[in-house]
Amino acid sequence: MELFHQVDVDWLGKKWYFLAFSLVFSVAGVFSLLFWHHLNLGVDFKGGTLVYVQFADRPNIDEIRRAMDRAGIHDATIQNFGSGSNQVIISLAQRETRESALDAGRQTIVDALHANYGPAGGAAEAPGGKLDLDNASQEALTRLLTETDPEHLAAGGTASARYGAQAAAILNRRNQALGGLFTGMDQLNGVADPPVAGQLRQDGYLSGFHVFNVEVIGPQVGAELRKQALLATLYSLAGMLVYLWFRFELIYGVAAVVAVFHDTLITIGAFSLSNREITLTVIAAILTLIGYSMNDTIVVFDRIRENLKTSRRESLPSVVNRSINQTLSRTVLTSGLTFLTVLSLYVFGGEVLRGFSFALVVGILIGTYSSIAVAAPMLVAYQEWRARHGKRATLPAGKRARA
Repeated sequence: MELFHQVDVDWLGKKWYFLAFSLVFSVAGVFSLLFWHHLNLGVDFKGGTLVYVQFADRPNIDEIRRAMDRAGIHDATIQNFGSGSNQVIISLAQRETRESALDAGRQTIVDALHANYGPAGGAAEAPGGKLDLDNASQEALTRLLTETDPEHLAAGGTASARYGAQAAAILNRRNQALGGLFTGMDQLNGVADPPVAGQLRQDGYLSGFHVFNVEVIGPQVGAELRKQALLATLYSLAGMLVYLWFRFELIYGVAAVVAVFHDTLITIGAFSLSNREITLTVIAAILTLIGYSMNDTIVVFDRIRENLKTSRRESLPSVVNRSINQTLSRTVLTSGLTFLTVLSLYVFGGEVLRGFSFALVVGILIGTYSSIAVAAPMLVAYQEWRARHGKRATLPAGKRARA
């Protein structure tokens, strides 16, 4: 399928406009990285705590943030995630390497949520206070029932085992049948004996949120992930350079790697300018766009090589222009459809995929642009440089290219 017929655009004649565009965005990104927002690394790379919370109703992010501020947590990141809008990730970066410090960060977040959503002085397992049935552990629930002994079983010595079995049944209904949250105390009926249900109504409460997962990442792990992410990017660039050197010529490989480096720099600069977090999913997106941009560049290079074999009396700039025009339909179709897909992912994918999809949206646009405006002009610039210095042409064009 061909969208454009007999296209005759002088791409190389516009190379100075392309150069200005690339310089503006590259320099803006570098200045932001060095002097403004810097590189906003996520918890994956800095280390810290991720607390996954599900709410009974749609949570107010501003209210949660105020609760964190009251607890002294001023650098927490709060965002919705999941298929619904009732789930939230609260992330807290930690600079200390001790496990106790990381556990303290987790407990601080959980205590701040209980202080905001529970009764005055409420906590998940506070002595003398009410027990949060939405977040209580089996051990805490068994201990409460054993201490209060609503069925008066202490004399028989079977209190702990019987109340433990009832606590397990209550939490199994909460976690399996109700998705982690009670919506009313009447849901205790049928799973707990009436005296036990009555005691829990008296000594328990429903916070309306459930902490269903906590991830703690140490700074050493974050440093190792940063190293591995950098090495993965460098190894991919080196492997592509070697492949293009073997498959084409060295200058093709150098031009393609420079173009991909240009794409990566602008994409990371866009993250810095917009103060978005760099996470593991963003690194995966960057590696994806490296491969996508390289594939688009190879298609253009392959057409240039084919045309050079049959057009030895034509100047190299003319061959390059014609090759770009011949692959323009393919470029617009593939890049356009992919761009629409990742744009939909960015708009409708939610906060968790927002960084990943943003990297792909920017990367596909810049990667398609660089195949035409960066990689191809480098071939001509290198050939002209060799011609000016009286060296043999590395690309088989018959005429010397005119500046």
